[in-house]
Amino acid sequence: MISTYFRCHCVFRSCNPEGVISPARRVAFDVLKRVEVDDAFASDALGAASEDLKASDAGLAEELTFGVLRFQAQIDFLIGFYSGKLVHRLDPEVRIALRMGIYQLRYLDRVPTYAAVGESVELVKWARKRSAAGMVNAVLRKVTREPVQWPDRATELSMPKWLLDRWDTEFGPDIAAGIARAALRRPDTYVRMPEDRPGLVLEPAEVPGSFRVLSGDARGLRVQDIGSQSIVPLLDLRAGQRFLDLCSAPGNKTAHALESGVSAIACDVHLHRLKKMSGCARVVLDARGPLPFRRKFERILVDAPCSGTGTLARNPEIKWKLRAGDVEELHAKQVLILRQAIDAMGSPGRLVYSTCSLERQENEDVVAEAIGPGNGRMRVHSTHRRTPGIDAGDGFFAAILVSD
Repeated sequence: MISTYFRCHCVFRSCNPEGVISPARRVAFDVLKRVEVDDAFASDALGAASEDLKASDAGLAEELTFGVLRFQAQIDFLIGFYSGKLVHRLDPEVRIALRMGIYQLRYLDRVPTYAAVGESVELVKWARKRSAAGMVNAVLRKVTREPVQWPDRATELSMPKWLLDRWDTEFGPDIAAGIARAALRRPDTYVRMPEDRPGLVLEPAEVPGSFRVLSGDARGLRVQDIGSQSIVPLLDLRAGQRFLDLCSAPGNKTAHALESGVSAIACDVHLHRLKKMSGCARVVLDARGPLPFRRKFERILVDAPCSGTGTLARNPEIKWKLRAGDVEELHAKQVLILRQAIDAMGSPGRLVYSTCSLERQENEDVVAEAIGPGNGRMRVHSTHRRTPGIDAGDGFFAAILVSD
């Protein structure tokens, strides 16, 4: 899979003396190291690191960062294939420089070989791993674009085997492979209720008020994936209703709900995440415990903290960080939160439980456990699922619960 998304932003040989590293590659290297060593999220780290970059450098830094993370399993196999070394035994700085170099050489167009190789070598030196510079240079000079026989399906799809096996069981091998392939593609950008802007070309999406960005600069607009935008309409909001968004940060769904004229309360466990929100009351709380509200709500949204396996194209580092045990821990937390939300709902009322996870354990199983047997007050009205590779945008699950 070759990306032609960007033009070449490399520093050419005539103006690239030894030791010079382009700002884009330096930022991508730093972000990838933070993801690997400090367990950072790529989008957060990249956003902060790219603030002072010009648009072309920011675009290349983003392409390198997310491209390496999306194709990491393939790239790591190629490192071993070309070097004869065990990837996990390499120093992180060396491993990251090799990943960046191979990604440019095999997966990107218009990047000169000397730029991909030369600056990868310089990155190793800059990271104080000068003794590995010769090895990095030798390995990258072996890289070609000839077809490679991948050792297994998980490597070919650049997906952890345990997660791919899980999807095979849940969805079947064909859909599971489609989900994995969708995670290798750059996701489309969607905006909500955009303003007119010169050069910005938009296409209306299936959710009213949502638009896909065809070209132009969407920075500063309310960027929100189409899957995320599909959740709030399920609440059937009306002006004047008391609406509780129990896990509201970063606030896109709350802002979407406010378009309906509801009286909203937004909650989150972290104050700093609520500070950026406006137009509603804000309450800092841990939604796993008893809620401090005396009056009941007509509408409640529980967009629960989850594994995020529906967002792997946008957040590819998740697939390398997540473990099966994490899903079990999230399930327990989600059940507690949903039970508190159910207690806060009036009759009649409507509650939407949603996640951007593909895992049944975080979705249908949570709803079934939270409602419990013999609960005559609550019933599942309907469930909705968006699947990458089949539906546009991120994967989402939503269950509409109603009280009569």
